Amino acid sequence: MTARIIDGRAYAADLRRQLAAEVRNLAEQGTRPGLATVMVGDSYPAQAYERRVRRLAEELGCHYVCEALPADVPEADAVAAVGKLDADPRVSGILVLRPLPSQVSEVALYRALDPLKDIEAVHPVNAGLLALGRPRYVPSTPASVYHMLDRYLSESGQDPQDVYSRSNVVLVGRSNNVGKPAILLGLARNATVLSCDVHSFKAGLLYEHTAQADILIVAAGSPALITGEHVKEGVIAIDVGINPLPDPRTGKVRLVGDLDFDSVAKKAQAISPVPGGVGPITDVWLLKNTVSAAKLAAGVAAAQPSLDGIPRPAYDHTRI
Repeated sequence: MTARIIDGRAYAADLRRQLAAEVRNLAEQGTRPGLATVMVGDSYPAQAYERRVRRLAEELGCHYVCEALPADVPEADAVAAVGKLDADPRVSGILVLRPLPSQVSEVALYRALDPLKDIEAVHPVNAGLLALGRPRYVPSTPASVYHMLDRYLSESGQDPQDVYSRSNVVLVGRSNNVGKPAILLGLARNATVLSCDVHSFKAGLLYEHTAQADILIVAAGSPALITGEHVKEGVIAIDVGINPLPDPRTGKVRLVGDLDFDSVAKKAQAISPVPGGVGPITDVWLLKNTVSAAKLAAGVAAAQPSLDGIPRPAYDHTRI
């Protein structure tokens, strides 16, 4: 089997065109979306992501600001930086970039976010709304994973609802902003969902589970964790990993995923590459959530974010 390589850049370009039109419409109504990022330290993946979303925000005509803090910043100062952005009326949405240094708690920063500006749904209120099926925002990476899957299935002549309802979706990775929300999105599509993480690996069960996957989503942050021998024929494999690897000869850094691409592609029905897969969609989806936040702040009616890809009527999240 030769896998179809899913072109995330093409899907992202379609979303970007739609989003640009929304931003122009908002501008005509006197509203300019604004994105703020909080980056603590000098992690390569965080810096790369910050550069991409900065460029996209500026190209779309959104306000953008980055609060770059030193790696040794006290937690109280990081919380104060979030509070400053909460109070800035130019900022519609706030993204806390990961990883964070050990002295700064994710929970502390997430709780400090204004829930209306928490575009990754990591504040306890937004995470609860997501779990209850009434999301204010759907986190950008898991939303992008399922947008990619929905489109691939439709374009290949398969009925997404039918495929999900008879599929084992296996997720590797249980982070608060990717793995856990992706479980909810899979359940909303009536899939049978199995979640694995480092504990599954230590127990010697990880590859037993991945071999049962009809749809495999890997977000573990471990290069080439999954190879062709760990998947079954016909799997749809989605790689969320972003791992910087320096070339020993040139010293240049290249990004690789959590899948061993060549060996998995020999057995897969379809596979997403790194780079050029989920990442470009995620960048646009983050700005999409920022635009939704700007609409909420301006009192502009918008459709309720969907867990299952089916449009829903507007829901007033400003009153929660």
